[in-house]
Amino acid sequence: MIRAVLFDLDGTLADTAADLGAALNRLLAEEGRPPVGYERIRPVASHGARGLIHLGFGIDKQDPEFEDYRRRFLDHYEASFADLTTLFDGINSLLQALEQRGLKWGIVTNKPMRFTDRLVPALPWAVAPAAVVSGDTTGVPKPDPKPMLHAAELLGVPASACLYLGDAERDVEAARAAGMKAIIASYGYISDTDTPETWGADGFIDRPEELLDHL
Repeated sequence: MIRAVLFDLDGTLADTAADLGAALNRLLAEEGRPPVGYERIRPVASHGARGLIHLGFGIDKQDPEFEDYRRRFLDHYEASFADLTTLFDGINSLLQALEQRGLKWGIVTNKPMRFTDRLVPALPWAVAPAAVVSGDTTGVPKPDPKPMLHAAELLGVPASACLYLGDAERDVEAARAAGMKAIIASYGYISDTDTPETWGADGFIDRPEELLDHL
């Protein structure tokens, strides 16, 4: 029996792509490069700084310029991380339904505490999360299961009694490794080249409220 629900943040609970994209485009402007359109930013927003820098500059973390771009990108994002970010439609009604069923909920994100600790309190939750675990809380991010297990411990619920909702392959991998049920948010930041049907999830939802069917 599911006793708690854990969520990814970017692309699952909150639509953060516009703020992430704005930070990337400010960095590109500094470098004299043209901006990237939102339609190209949204599918890679879940991959954070690494994915967005690759999108904007075509480089990976092995490139000697990567760390400088990453640092500056994060500085731009820090200046406006909540200007355009909103909760996805249906999230608050889902959280209220979870509360009515006596289920706890929490967040497990790869977003650094530097942002999570300020963004989460700034969002208009109908029900506050009972646990928040960031990408650097346990020293390792997803797909390592440690953040998932830590969240379950904070909630006081066995990992096997938790369901995790996310929009990336690493979300499913982490949930599986922690012994949790894994559901994919198809409304999230999934690109045309992703193959979520091969990720091994227990199901898919097109709208947040559909998660109730899996509890």
